[in-house]
Amino acid sequence: MHPDIVCPQRIEDLDRLLAQSSDRPLLLFKHSLTCGTSAEALDELVDHLREDKLDARYAIVTVQSHRELSNAVSVRLGVRHETPQALLIRDGRVIWSASHFRVTAAAVQSAIRSHAIRSSGAGQ
Repeated sequence: MHPDIVCPQRIEDLDRLLAQSSDRPLLLFKHSLTCGTSAEALDELVDHLREDKLDARYAIVTVQSHRELSNAVSVRLGVRHETPQALLIRDGRVIWSASHFRVTAAAVQSAIRSHAIRSSGAGQ
């Protein structure tokens, strides 16, 4: 795992991360311990963080150990459950998503750059 990826443990942790997505985008990764595709997608996410960490928060929910949290992600964000699944969240809503083999370092980087980065000087 990478030190910049947080692992929410409770629904309250998820709610806090979603609320904070108004300040910085959140890349939330839903992971399955028993799926080879999910392991590859997690490797891609870690590669992205090693190569070009952007100004975003990163979190992971492992479905086997945090089923309630995984279900809450689907309900709160209105997305169908998939693993692996990468969800880019801004202002508490999904603005980009990818699943299975579409979760790549390049796709994550491109999504954050094109969908979530706001100009820091806007409105000044």
